[in-house]
Amino acid sequence: MDAVTPRSDDTVAAKGGFRFTRTGDEQRSLADVHSTIAVPAKGQWLRRLIAFSGPGYMISVGYMDPGNWATDLAGGSKFGYTLLAVIMISNLMAILLQALAARLGIATGRDLAQACRDAYPRPVGWLLWLACELAIIACDLAEVIGTAIALKLLFGIPLVGGALLTALDAFLVLMLMSRGFRYLEAFIIALLFVIGVCFAVQIALAAPPVAAVLGGFVPTSQIVTNPEMLYIAIGIIGATVMPHNLYLHSAIVQTRAFERSDEGKRSAIRYATTDSTIALMLALFVNAAILIVAAAVFHAHGKDVEEIEQAYALLSPLLGVGIASILFAVALLASGLNSTVTATLAGQIVMEGFLHIRLPHWLRRLITRAIAIVPVVVVTALYGESGTAKLLIASQVILSMQLPFAVIPLVQFVSDKRKMGTFAIARPVAALAWVVAGVIVVLNVKLLVETFAGG
Repeated sequence: MDAVTPRSDDTVAAKGGFRFTRTGDEQRSLADVHSTIAVPAKGQWLRRLIAFSGPGYMISVGYMDPGNWATDLAGGSKFGYTLLAVIMISNLMAILLQALAARLGIATGRDLAQACRDAYPRPVGWLLWLACELAIIACDLAEVIGTAIALKLLFGIPLVGGALLTALDAFLVLMLMSRGFRYLEAFIIALLFVIGVCFAVQIALAAPPVAAVLGGFVPTSQIVTNPEMLYIAIGIIGATVMPHNLYLHSAIVQTRAFERSDEGKRSAIRYATTDSTIALMLALFVNAAILIVAAAVFHAHGKDVEEIEQAYALLSPLLGVGIASILFAVALLASGLNSTVTATLAGQIVMEGFLHIRLPHWLRRLITRAIAIVPVVVVTALYGESGTAKLLIASQVILSMQLPFAVIPLVQFVSDKRKMGTFAIARPVAALAWVVAGVIVVLNVKLLVETFAGG
């Protein structure tokens, strides 16, 4: 297979005019796996797409993590199929924003964290780093609790013990990446396949009315006017459009050894965008499936379900099929494992990009993991089972609050011809991206006003 290897003296985006010349691997995003995956220099479209496929599936993990389960279960059991429209809209937002993140990483050779450090004054960079760390902690809160619940349901492991076990994911990342980044991608894709199969079976068992499902994808004004529905809707947006995924995607697309010429970058952007779009359609299916099953089983029987364990306990009795609850727990475990792995990697990217901290790989990953897992263990120990559902939904709202701090810099960078050159997005795309950013900000402000006003 013919493959291209980029020169070590590539010019990339940097401070001010976003131009500088690399002097070594330490300036590269994820330097240990940067440009390590061969890409055919020539060949059929499918072969090249396969070579670029992987990063999209890794970022899709964040769009179907246990935090999504909590918001989707609550939305489906309380409001039936109404919030399917929110899932669809937020997924379309995600497709656009992830395409922009991939474009930034490929065109400039900088991930979003590095680009922010280069472009903004140091105090602003520190604030953005703190906001992103809060997002990762909120994300891990959902993922670790979800994994711990799955371990308890399947194997009887207490919640705190299960939460502590999730720390092992740092070593899992090390082991897989030591064998090559493709092994990490293969692990992620295998677990995604498990999740997809589990929910395909559950939808078949639930047999939801097709007309009601299709009607749920049509937006209604009630989503905005009903405060309780709006709270869950913003939680769904926070669970779907993940701020740390924008940092992650802009870094991992650089693992491909594509030609660092203008033509090579344009080709890489097309394939990376196709990869993420296909993968995020899988995420749309999983998120919609969770809400559809909740609506068809729990809402239809008048059951208001907010807790994952409650859903597990009710699923098999209401469907009359014993395997339904087991499939639910298996999918939850696969989702939690996948999400903790990718969040750990995102934590490394954020710490390296914003702070330029250079530590041994194993220590760096353990530190980024500990930043998130310590609060999770404390909260789990304090609140136990009764508080997990509220914590999960609250974590997704916190994620949504952090979105503007990642989305606005991203849209600013990819719209700026001084920074992106010929790879700057067209004005119509930029306008759409700013509309998405504006919607996110407006919804967050509305949520804050209603929350603190007691609305």
